[in-house]
Amino acid sequence: MALHANPDHTGPALRSLGGGASVPLLELDNSDPELLAELLEVVARVATSGGFTLGAEVEAFEREFAAWLGTPYTLGVSSGTEALVLALRALNIGAGDEVIVPSYTFQATGEAVVLAGATPRFVDVDPGTQLLTAEILERSIGPRTQAVIPVHLFGRTVEMDPLLAVARRAGIAVIEDTAQAHGATYKGRCAGTMGDAGCFSFYPTKNLGGWGDGGAVVTPHERVADRVQLLRSHGERPRYRHRIVGTTARLDGLQAAILRAKLPRMDGWNARRRAVADRYRAAMTGGAVTPPPAPPEHADHVYHLFVVQAAEREALRAHLTACGIATAVHYPVPLHCSEAFAGVPHEPGGLPVCERLTGQSLTLPMWPGIADAQVEAVIDAVAAFAAGDATAEPLAEAGSS
Repeated sequence: MALHANPDHTGPALRSLGGGASVPLLELDNSDPELLAELLEVVARVATSGGFTLGAEVEAFEREFAAWLGTPYTLGVSSGTEALVLALRALNIGAGDEVIVPSYTFQATGEAVVLAGATPRFVDVDPGTQLLTAEILERSIGPRTQAVIPVHLFGRTVEMDPLLAVARRAGIAVIEDTAQAHGATYKGRCAGTMGDAGCFSFYPTKNLGGWGDGGAVVTPHERVADRVQLLRSHGERPRYRHRIVGTTARLDGLQAAILRAKLPRMDGWNARRRAVADRYRAAMTGGAVTPPPAPPEHADHVYHLFVVQAAEREALRAHLTACGIATAVHYPVPLHCSEAFAGVPHEPGGLPVCERLTGQSLTLPMWPGIADAQVEAVIDAVAAFAAGDATAEPLAEAGSS
């Protein structure tokens, strides 16, 4: 394996820095004193105004997020899962309909289809991109297929133009799961803005995260936006006139205000994620640990997560843990193998790419504030594992920037 340690180190960082935990999987807003102070002022502003549900902060965030993405309509909702459910319902997807979903994704993608009353059809992903492709979609469309949910997994964009062409020819709706790809682009367009609807999550760990659950549906269609707006608040317009059966799926004013404060930082934060990913990838050029595929020139990756593949994943994870480096597994069970979806159809013969990826995936530390020393420590620890050196001492506290 050609995985290169930091050339400026005389020895691996995990030895030169001494004992103690060093690199968490990520850090949240409370690790940045300047940002935390600003967000606490935002909390005070909302508390003083009393605008806790929908209201001025949500309306302002919807305008600003729409402008940042370059889309005409944004509707703030209560979570990324509800964003998917409401988008499906707004597009009249429900009982008797089938929705194509890649099996290598988070539970919510398939869950939302069931909650909308439809049936997910789980399909495999491409071994190169690790994402849904037009070819997979085309061979998976059946007589009951009414929609497809391409997932921009971990922050990398799906090849949307050929997928959209297949969907348009088949007359099926395209709902982008953009929960992990805030600000990623494809041929100059933001992920989430190319299909009939794009669904975002603002869970605290996301590239753009709030201080609780939150989400958004973006769409180019006025009728879809109008329907989501009705559905998210009991189908009422005006107050107490209920035109359809909706639900409670409103974005809180507090979450919207926090997201507004963080949105201007997003371009810089995503640039830092890319820089860290480039450093990781340059050091991992093949062998025992394989980095995620680099995006093509016409597309982007915003690295919500940096997920590598390792045949000896559990041994690598144990080694990194012993070195004070946190890791995670996203995701250990493909959806078609989950007991929650027992009996849901998928391609005959299993989904081998999804099954291999879920068995080998390991997530390395990634967040915008990760320090260069922490990045090098991760690289050196993985290099030590690849070289068969499992005797290294734990890392010192490397700090964060």
